[in-house]
Amino acid sequence: MDWDKDVRADTRSSTRALATEAVHAGRDDLARQGLHAPPIDLSTTYPSYDSRGEAARIDSFAATGAEPDGPPVYGRLGNPTVARFETALARLEGTEAAVAFASGMAALSAVLLVRGSMGLRHVVAVRPLYGCSDHLLTAGLLGSEVTWTDPAGVADALRPDTGLVLVESPANPTLAEVDLRAVAHACGSVPLLVDNTFATPVLQRPAGHGARLVLHSATKYLGGHGDVLAGVVACDEEFAGRLRQIRFATGGVLHPLAGYLLLRGLSTLPVRVRAASANAAELARRLAADPRVARVHYPRIGGAMVSFEVQGDPHEVIGGVRLITPAVSLGSVDTLIQHPASISHRIVDADDRRDAGVSDRLLRLSVGLEDVEDLWADLNGALGERAGVPEDIRTRGTAGRPGVPAQN
Repeated sequence: MDWDKDVRADTRSSTRALATEAVHAGRDDLARQGLHAPPIDLSTTYPSYDSRGEAARIDSFAATGAEPDGPPVYGRLGNPTVARFETALARLEGTEAAVAFASGMAALSAVLLVRGSMGLRHVVAVRPLYGCSDHLLTAGLLGSEVTWTDPAGVADALRPDTGLVLVESPANPTLAEVDLRAVAHACGSVPLLVDNTFATPVLQRPAGHGARLVLHSATKYLGGHGDVLAGVVACDEEFAGRLRQIRFATGGVLHPLAGYLLLRGLSTLPVRVRAASANAAELARRLAADPRVARVHYPRIGGAMVSFEVQGDPHEVIGGVRLITPAVSLGSVDTLIQHPASISHRIVDADDRRDAGVSDRLLRLSVGLEDVEDLWADLNGALGERAGVPEDIRTRGTAGRPGVPAQN
């Protein structure tokens, strides 16, 4: 079987709805093979009796990074199970291709290496970003140089050696939003990379707003169950070829079992994101009405992430939850809470962190699929008693009220 063409056939030109793509993309060939569940191909190498043909395919990959025709060659070049996930994610994001990696940071590193190999080491970036992304740029670990700016300053920050503009929207952890179309216009010919981890293609598709590259920490919502580590870049086929070459050279490949879990996760992505978003919107409303909370951050496009600044000690809230799990990461079916200044953004310089809106009293809540009343009861208890706070304010719900506007 020509695994690559068979897996990817007849999907790019379809106009199926997002929910349908989530269930069927990457699986279109299964019925023809008499299968229902996608197979997991754990092979690291594949037999071939045509060494001349093998050499020609490897030469072709070295020249363009295109997926080799014919059967697989070696696990570092590509894997049929991972290819299914890449096909599905590209369909959901509305791009020509997607390239998966062992983690979100491996995916971002590959993008920087692609641009750096072309002598384009300068990056324009908008804070806040995920703390490790911020650190990777600021420390120059891959030889990059970064200019930090606000969205309005992107055009003025560009240089002849600018290889990338990087934004995250909604941003981690303040949930600040960027006008992607305006930023893409300001980029001119420089590729815009949008970290779409928080929004997922359920809430926004950056490629439709002019982004050339869409990054996901697939560990989060795409996997959705806290049991897989992965990253992926959705992009055009030309850039995908370069990313595959970097992946082959550096070895940042995604394991086939992770690819299988991610493909399975995508099938329920729209349902999970919408249900968790409904919970998050309700919790944001209640937190905004609570005198123990100084400020609530919740994006206009919605989503399952809520950040809030407490009047009291945020560490006591972390220590006081019982149902909610105090842990890093996000996007799982269960609710997680963490203190960004202590964990996810600890690696960012304290002044830069605060200038980006990440205060020491900020807590980040990744809302899951539990009953919202149970989640509120846990948060209410963890927030503690406060003199002068009436009982009805501490316990009442706000179901049916309009959504809380973004307060970034």
